Amino acid sequence: MNHETCRHLLESLSDYVDGSLDDTLCVELEHHLESCENCRIVVDTLRQTIYLYQVTAQPPTVPDEVRQRLYQRLDLGDYLGHK
Repeated sequence: MNHETCRHLLESLSDYVDGSLDDTLCVELEHHLESCENCRIVVDTLRQTIYLYQVTAQPPTVPDEVRQRLYQRLDLGDYLGHK
C-alpha cells in the first residue's frame, strides 16, 4: 500500500466523517478504504470516538457557591441579583 496515498486521503478525514467532503474526493477515499485495512481502522476509530463523545459529554456544571464567589471576585454582583 502506498503510504503517501493514505496520508493524502487522511488529511481530509474530518470532512469525510462530517459528510462535508467534496464528492470526487469522497469517492476516491471510499475506494481507497475498500482496499486499505489500516485506513478503515482509522476511520472506524474516529467515528467511534465522536460517537462516544456525543453520548457521554455533559455540559460542565459549576456549583452555585463557586459561581457566586467567582462573580463576587470579578465584581459581577449584578449577575447575582445584587451589588
